Amino acid sequence: MPSKPTLHPWLTLALLATALLLTPLLAAAQSTPPRPANEQVIVPEVERREVRLPRIPSKDLIAGLFAGIYSTDSFGASPVVGLRLGYHLTEDFFFEAAYGRTRVSDESFRQILPGGVFSSEKSTLSYYNVSLGYNILPGEVFLGAKRAKATVTYLIAGIGSTELDDQRNQTLNIGLGTRFLLGQRSAVQLDLRDHIFSFDLLGERRSTHNLELTLGLSFFF
Repeated sequence: MPSKPTLHPWLTLALLATALLLTPLLAAAQSTPPRPANEQVIVPEVERREVRLPRIPSKDLIAGLFAGIYSTDSFGASPVVGLRLGYHLTEDFFFEAAYGRTRVSDESFRQILPGGVFSSEKSTLSYYNVSLGYNILPGEVFLGAKRAKATVTYLIAGIGSTELDDQRNQTLNIGLGTRFLLGQRSAVQLDLRDHIFSFDLLGERRSTHNLELTLGLSFFF
């Protein structure tokens, strides 16, 4: 009659040790409450980065100086200097007051007329005007691969007065310009204007177009 199989002593000891190790683990698993479904298992350790917001000027007052070339009808071009003061009504519309001054020569007329046109060879031309501008093309200019500056192109028109050789004439000015923002409170302006007024030249009064090209520096307040 065959004998009953017996377990090896070392196998018996291994089974007993395994049972002793698993017993507390099973008891802990039964006593641990189930986790909520929305509980985050892994908490990310992300270091917060401090973000510095840009300080955009909230004031809408603009003041600046400009210089350029003023081409006086029938008298040629001459350097012009002046100043501007503006105020933004909205993001698109703004008012601007400007004053400019240049010296005009009638040398070409003196070659034909002994007395010339003016009382002296050079006469001062000065003007002031109040204009309304409208920003039409906001954009950016890239300086290299990583730097960009905001720009805006605008149309402008207004009325004022021009004084030349003791004649004061009502003036209409129209033009366009571009403003390049250098920083938070400064900008470079490039402007092209046409100053239209009537002038009495040699006893004949006629309408004149006087082009002005200027480059200026403006500041926000």
